[in-house]
Amino acid sequence: MTDDIIEALKSVYDPEIPVDIYELGLIYKVDLSDDRDVAIEMTLTAPGCPVAGEMPGWVEDAVRKVEGVRSVRAELTFDPPWDASKMSDEAKLALNMF
Repeated sequence: MTDDIIEALKSVYDPEIPVDIYELGLIYKVDLSDDRDVAIEMTLTAPGCPVAGEMPGWVEDAVRKVEGVRSVRAELTFDPPWDASKMSDEAKLALNMF
């Protein structure tokens, strides 16, 4: 189920950056309870991101589609603030940041 949740997270993209939110390092924590409730702690590339109000809903909708998931809650945090060091090598390569 964990792999399926990660794949669901990888289906969500920041509309301003052509890389998924998982590879961008915007997902800080994913907790899966014994009851199959998923709690996600995430951030944005900037607090003033124009989709700040929508992005958690996109994440919840994507993960809710994973078979066996009972509920999903995504919460935003800006502590610690996101920076490019949180990106995967795949994201850095896609954005020519090496």
